[in-house]
Amino acid sequence: MVTQDQLQNALKGQLENGRSLGENLVSVGAIASVDDIVWQLAAQINTQVVNLSEMELPSAIVSLIPEEMAIKYGVIPVQKEERIIHVVIGDPKNIFVVDAIKFLTGCNVRVWMAPESQVKKAIEKYYITSISTTGFDGILQDVEDSNLEIVQDTTEDDASTDYNLMEAPLIRLVNKVLNDAVKVRASDIHIETYEKSVRVRYRMDGTLIEQTTLPYKLKGAIVSRLKIMANLDIAERRLPQDGRIKLSLGMKKIDLRVSVLPTIWGEKVVMRILDQSNLNLDMSKMGFSEKSLQDFKESLNSPFGMILVTGPTGSGKSTTLYSALSSINTPDTNIMTAEDPVEYNLEGINQVAVNGDIGLTFAAALKSFLRQDPDIIMVGEIRDLETAQIATKAALTGHLVLSTLHTNDAPSTITRMADMGIEPFLIATSVRLVIAQRLVRRICKECKTEDHPSVEELRLLEITDQEAKGITFYKGAGCTVCAGTGFKGRIAIHQVLPITDAIRKLIVDRATPDEIEKVSIAEGVMNLRMNALEKLKAGITTAQEVIKSTKI
Repeated sequence: MVTQDQLQNALKGQLENGRSLGENLVSVGAIASVDDIVWQLAAQINTQVVNLSEMELPSAIVSLIPEEMAIKYGVIPVQKEERIIHVVIGDPKNIFVVDAIKFLTGCNVRVWMAPESQVKKAIEKYYITSISTTGFDGILQDVEDSNLEIVQDTTEDDASTDYNLMEAPLIRLVNKVLNDAVKVRASDIHIETYEKSVRVRYRMDGTLIEQTTLPYKLKGAIVSRLKIMANLDIAERRLPQDGRIKLSLGMKKIDLRVSVLPTIWGEKVVMRILDQSNLNLDMSKMGFSEKSLQDFKESLNSPFGMILVTGPTGSGKSTTLYSALSSINTPDTNIMTAEDPVEYNLEGINQVAVNGDIGLTFAAALKSFLRQDPDIIMVGEIRDLETAQIATKAALTGHLVLSTLHTNDAPSTITRMADMGIEPFLIATSVRLVIAQRLVRRICKECKTEDHPSVEELRLLEITDQEAKGITFYKGAGCTVCAGTGFKGRIAIHQVLPITDAIRKLIVDRATPDEIEKVSIAEGVMNLRMNALEKLKAGITTAQEVIKSTKI
């Protein structure tokens, strides 16, 4: 079938790219398809070739091998004789699956071969498309027009287990769940298995909202499909797994961070949606007051020192840091970041994803950064004393360092670093600015209407009846634009604490957070509650949001 020259070229390609000889024979034009050499491959392993397209397989035979195993290994059972199962594979490299099938079924296994394209079609026919869509036809409306595509990542292994099943009803269903989440600008998708149903929820503007309930019988198929898309082990159901999916939705390129967790009723899947087009890097539109923004920019223009952003998970700390880096990202500046994980790719910035499993911790990355001639360093999070010590040293030796901590407010960040073991005089000389932030939901402009907070709510806000008369409160009534929530988007509230001479003296004297806050307010710094009340009075958010985000 091939000439000697073609064979030599294919062998050379095999050494360079690691792919099979058959695939390289196709690439050099010797054969049209790997399927053309199935007979020679069958002869090598001393087995026979069958034509799956002419066979009709009984469901009792197909059910001998679970769907997950069939998809993962590209194998399908075709016949059973007493204690012998005949299975068909398309790729002879998968013959080691024999032991797994033997262990699973307790039977001996005979391997036959078929063209790989036939095996893929058979798996699609007998496993994926055999799932009944009765009961959720309404969910599948408009899915046919979805323009969502999986983007193959050339840095990962080829997703050969996908099997081109994009037309199957189940695939359309999963695509719709992802498609709808992106359209409503959800930040997370939760697919949860319970005793009798599968619940789908989206996190929109920080709040989980139930979208639909799917039939329980689909739980395994949905999770398997998502695992295939994320290149995870679909046969492993006992341990948590993490992966990622790259999607293309029209002109948008979207990353999904996928986390799979075993629960008592099945596996729960949570996907964080990272949509580059939703990333707002304009610092002037992030909710900073005029003074706070000026203090922040002055610190960013410092040649050295440390800027810390604090707040709970999901409070927008990473976005604040990204916007800061973007504002100072110039061709004459070497910016390096260590993140866990890298959420958004920023052009012109050297981003490193830490990996504790191989020893690439924040501390290890920081040490390496200092040998890379950096001007500005961003550390995703200061988690331990070693990272804090290296970051402090870098800030004192001519580098601008940006990082995050988990504390409730800006003054508490100072005592948190001292509790970690950093000497107060080092904190006072290295830290230039601390930002504490939260996110509150914006009232939907389309259904904005006047509100009248209760007496209890006014008490919690510490607003007197007299003060309330001079304030017009608003809320969202709920409309189609905001999906009935009354909110559309979020805005940050901040406490921006510059380390002035007075604050520096308090740090050295080991003052309490309350003492530091008292002096900072006298210097014109607003705490989180004060900044939130400003946005309440401006009609941006509601009284309930202020109470929830700034509990005293």
